[in-house]
Amino acid sequence: MEQSNKMRNRIEQLKPILKRKISAALLMLGLAGGFAGYEFLKPAAANAAATSVAPAAASLDENSVSAITALDQAMETLASHVTPAVVNVTVTSRARQQQMSGRDQDDIQRFFGPFGFGPQGPQMRPGPRVEHGLGSGVIISPDGYIVTNNHVIDGATDIRVTLNDRRVLPAKLVGADPMTDLAVIKINGSGFASLPWGDSTALKPGQTVLAFGNPFNFRFTVTRGIVSALNRPNPYSDDARKPGEFIQTDAAINPGNSGGPLVNAHGEVIGINTFLISPSGSFAGMGFAIPTQIARPVVDTLLKDGKIEHARMGIGINDVTPENATFFHLNNASGALVSQVEPDSPASKAGLKVGDVIIELNGKKMENSGQLQAAISGHRPGDKVTLGIIRDGKTQNLPITLEAINKKSEEASSGRGQSQGKARWGVGLENLTPDLRDQLQLPAEVKGVVVGNVVPGSPADNAGISRGDVILEVNRKPVQSVDEVKRELANVPQDKDAMVLVWSNGGSSFRVMHAAEPGADQNGD
Repeated sequence: MEQSNKMRNRIEQLKPILKRKISAALLMLGLAGGFAGYEFLKPAAANAAATSVAPAAASLDENSVSAITALDQAMETLASHVTPAVVNVTVTSRARQQQMSGRDQDDIQRFFGPFGFGPQGPQMRPGPRVEHGLGSGVIISPDGYIVTNNHVIDGATDIRVTLNDRRVLPAKLVGADPMTDLAVIKINGSGFASLPWGDSTALKPGQTVLAFGNPFNFRFTVTRGIVSALNRPNPYSDDARKPGEFIQTDAAINPGNSGGPLVNAHGEVIGINTFLISPSGSFAGMGFAIPTQIARPVVDTLLKDGKIEHARMGIGINDVTPENATFFHLNNASGALVSQVEPDSPASKAGLKVGDVIIELNGKKMENSGQLQAAISGHRPGDKVTLGIIRDGKTQNLPITLEAINKKSEEASSGRGQSQGKARWGVGLENLTPDLRDQLQLPAEVKGVVVGNVVPGSPADNAGISRGDVILEVNRKPVQSVDEVKRELANVPQDKDAMVLVWSNGGSSFRVMHAAEPGADQNGD
């Protein structure tokens, strides 16, 4: 017992000593660890200090960029005002029976892109088929009238409209006009956001415009650009009477934008987007819109009558150019040059003649044939207009009563000739015999000399004259035989140009053939 007590006392005496030794050991161990950690972290800390990034430069102050931010705010305000009036138009139609070849389809899409309908490939299965199309539109009245393109809704059996608030509503066709590629549809309801018409005749190149639509089904897209050019002719038309005067813009217009609005800075519709020109079918910097000077009268008539009849004078027209102006005793290259007058047409009855230059319509100056064409498109059958013309250097006025375009005039549609070629001789000729007339399917009123061949690179070739064309006049003098053509061309001095009136592709146009370079060897007449 005594031994046990001694042992416990000894242990109690050793406890303080053991505690001190253990604490010292732990302290030494901690110091060693801290020193090692310090040595380990010291390079990392040094590296971090060495690679620290300096603060970025301050952003530009508001005063420095106030013009840009003000423009951004204005564009945001404009876009938010217009977008609610823009709609997505989805259509279903019966597939057409006649199929296009792959090449034809590629050619069409090169100009239009798949704006409206179109089979996506050859259809081999017989029986009824449906096609689906996509386009855009703009609401022009709070009670739901919408303007779009005719090619968007052409042949549709079902039309659906998606509003900006994602409501989908059925629409009915009010009226359509293939001639101008415009259509009006209607949704039921009231209080819809809508946009007013603007004046496209007040546009200037360089002016800011915005294009709205649903490209590639990316709904309610807005793009910004400028007016690149005005009064562009119709580059794809299968009918020369279709009005041109398109607005060209670099605001991106892609497949699906067709029918959407082109607006000015005031949120006014100044054009209806209709097509693009691109080798790929997608936007390449050239989009085109129908100007309101053409669209608004057509839409107003469709709203009133559900259809439209276009007026005609029954003439073929060219632009007056610096090349041909001197042949018509003109001081400047402006006006519309009459290259064809159809028999029994309003123009013929009014006394209009080939070679007349139309410089005014109802007192308004006509700068070119496109402007005259657009102006006539705003009139209706039965309207009486007054033409200001220059004939043989003298001005006079001719009253004319417009008539409706009918089947006969459609079959004998006037050609808006291309007088852009460079020209001179290098042409072989044949007299117009009854057999040749039948072979070329020429109207009875066409009298002249047939072009048998054209030397490549010759003045005639450069003028765009082709085999099978018919020369009607040389330097304003009618010709009906090979000898007469040869005589008139021989009378042209070597350093002077010659102008011929040529019947080609169903219409006549003036061509200026430039004098051949000295020493040039041209075969033919």
